[in-house]
Amino acid sequence: MSKTKSWMTGAIIGGLLGSALVLLYTPAKGSELKNKLQDAAQKFREEVRLAGEEKRAELEAELNSLRSGE
Repeated sequence: MSKTKSWMTGAIIGGLLGSALVLLYTPAKGSELKNKLQDAAQKFREEVRLAGEEKRAELEAELNSLRSGE
């Protein structure tokens, strides 16, 4: 993995963790906080799923390139 991708991955994970901490330390009703955490978790799962799909497509393209001898 290149340094740029590593840095971007770290920045995204750090941003998500920071967002979660802000939600935890923000005064709100229990139900509001629960909804916010559920929304944040859903967004995180979606981002991970999309990143996985992108990486899979990238690896499949690279595999096809290697198989064809390019």
